[in-house]
Amino acid sequence: MDDRCCGLAARAIGGRCVVRDGNKFRFGGLSGEQSTAPGRSNCTAMGEIIEVIMIKARVTVTLKNGVLDPQGKAIEGALNALSFEGVGQVRQGKVFDLAIEHNDRARAKADIAAMCEKLLANTVIEDYAVELV
Repeated sequence: MDDRCCGLAARAIGGRCVVRDGNKFRFGGLSGEQSTAPGRSNCTAMGEIIEVIMIKARVTVTLKNGVLDPQGKAIEGALNALSFEGVGQVRQGKVFDLAIEHNDRARAKADIAAMCEKLLANTVIEDYAVELV
């Protein structure tokens, strides 16, 4: 919550006061504008309503082909030692399940890809795949 905005569930996003009402966001006046109430913005004329849904995604991160995978080799050896025969070319990776509030599935997927580029995957040695579920 940003005290420069009106209401209990309000906060400033992009310089505008935003009030959340369930799964909808209502955008109002500019935050920081002073009204008669001290510390509150002039957001009485709330305008545009955008419905936001919770979009679930699964991100799978794997090592690129050609990158050595010692953990995969260890798993392969352990499986063979446990009498699971015929197992080969084991590659390990990681999976992230996440949910993001958004009103556009394509933009949500693009935002998640940006998360992968910046944090979830080391793109020098890892590939990633984003699947919206």
